[in-house]
Amino acid sequence: MKSGGAAATPSKPAAAHQSPRRLLAAALLALSASAAGVETITGGQYAAPVEHYGHFALGRPHEYARLTVSTSNGQRHSLELPEDAVFEDLAPRLVTLAAGEPPELLAIVSQRDSGSRLALIGLRDDRLVISAQSPPIGTPMRWLNPVGVADLDGDGQAEIAAVTTPHRSGTLRIYRRKGKRLLEVAALAGVSNHVYGSSELAMSLALTIAGQMQLLVPDSTHLRLRIIALHDGQSGVA
Repeated sequence: MKSGGAAATPSKPAAAHQSPRRLLAAALLALSASAAGVETITGGQYAAPVEHYGHFALGRPHEYARLTVSTSNGQRHSLELPEDAVFEDLAPRLVTLAAGEPPELLAIVSQRDSGSRLALIGLRDDRLVISAQSPPIGTPMRWLNPVGVADLDGDGQAEIAAVTTPHRSGTLRIYRRKGKRLLEVAALAGVSNHVYGSSELAMSLALTIAGQMQLLVPDSTHLRLRIIALHDGQSGVA
């Protein structure tokens, strides 16, 4: 049965009056507001110099018990190492290994019984933790010096390059992160990027040559520079 009079027009839900562009803008605004509240590391420094390790590859006072960081929210956090370990380093390096990942700090940690290792330190649940690390050198009073952090094979994930034992038979080692481990993926002997007791760490670097990220590292005599590239997971002189 039809009712008399003009037919009523059904009312549309309120959301139907909003254009897709306006809805997208609102969603992006909400997302950016959420991201703005994420706390990330913006810098760090070592504190609490100690004497109990006593190697001093960089000279005094560059062995420290504590790392202090600042964050995007204006907060400060600290990480204290156990008694048998020190940060044997000048300053932590702010790094991001892949797009979309939060920045972390790359540090050199030296252990009384096993020497130095690389450590990535990140912010988890409002506290600092060692999120990934390389195997230690394995011998006390043996040190390593990072070369740089760069995407050496073009896969979008940065590798970490360092010279282990640069004061004696130095070896360039390239590490790739896998979970909580920094795994060695390539190595090349006969290099050195540090003089014992010096605070100069910039004898080597990563840079783009002929469209590929490569490493410049002195040989073991410090008389020649070697240009080193990563090819098919192996390092070699370019």
